[in-house]
Amino acid sequence: MTKGPVLIDLEHDEAPSVAEAPPVPDLTQVLPEGQAMQVAAQLAARKPSRLSRWFWGLLGLILGTVVSIAAWNFVTALLASSPILGMIVSALVAVFVVVCLVIALREAAGFARLRRVDSLHHAAEAALVSQDLKEARGVADQLGRLYRGRADTAWGRERFAERRDDVMDADGLLALAETEILTPLDQAAQSEIETAARQVATVTALVPLALADVVVAMTSNVRMIRRIAEVYGGRSGTLGSWRLLRAVMTHLVATGAVAVGDDMIGTLAGGGVLAKLSRRFGEGLVNGALTARVGVAAMEVCRPLPFVQAKRPSVAVIIKRALTGLFSESA
Repeated sequence: MTKGPVLIDLEHDEAPSVAEAPPVPDLTQVLPEGQAMQVAAQLAARKPSRLSRWFWGLLGLILGTVVSIAAWNFVTALLASSPILGMIVSALVAVFVVVCLVIALREAAGFARLRRVDSLHHAAEAALVSQDLKEARGVADQLGRLYRGRADTAWGRERFAERRDDVMDADGLLALAETEILTPLDQAAQSEIETAARQVATVTALVPLALADVVVAMTSNVRMIRRIAEVYGGRSGTLGSWRLLRAVMTHLVATGAVAVGDDMIGTLAGGGVLAKLSRRFGEGLVNGALTARVGVAAMEVCRPLPFVQAKRPSVAVIIKRALTGLFSESA
């Protein structure tokens, strides 16, 4: 029997190198998913059932009737017992009713402005498809009337009026209107997106309270969409803002855009230094990126013209400007 080690010759000339072995996956690392923004998107995009609509409608009707009858009985009883005090309370109730009517009129005017911008957007798309120069000029005239009196578009409208007769095709005319009139508005809208993305990212990263990030994400997105609509001339009230939020979120959820799936957000989720050091910071970055994506979709919805010559804003560029230096001290 042979004693000592036994040497066996391998068939290969060189033994495999340890450096060539694939890295062992880190099974314990859970990548950020932007949970706050995904929950907010699902809540905003969820369509209430017919039964729930009937429930809330009837509940509002019953409560309104009860409050109205109680107020009427209170005022009449007060007038009978103390005429002077009853007259004062009656005046206060009348002022309150007037304020409610003014709010209702403002909401109706907000919906009318949103419909005006939306109809202009659809008319521009139809003119681009048909390449009808006459129709495109009609869209340009409506665009000029929409921004008439606004100082931030005065210079662009003058330049467009000087050059519009030199353009003989529909897409060129709308591209000229987009470049001269909408450029400062696009910059203002992108500034609103950067502010909202920065706010959502900061709160998600620094506030550990449960559901606080969801509430901030929802309110910040509502405020952002409302301000973007105001930038483009579609000033909306409270109900109009929720309508815009629901339209934007429904589109994003239907297309699967509110998810950590593309290269940019995937890099923020797993490749960033902050995402590896702290899950909260990683969640903040991803939620900020998803907020920027919602803002770009809101620009497409609220813009009176589709993107013709101007490029659709890049979410990656917006996030870079919004979040650069935000967590530099923590990194």
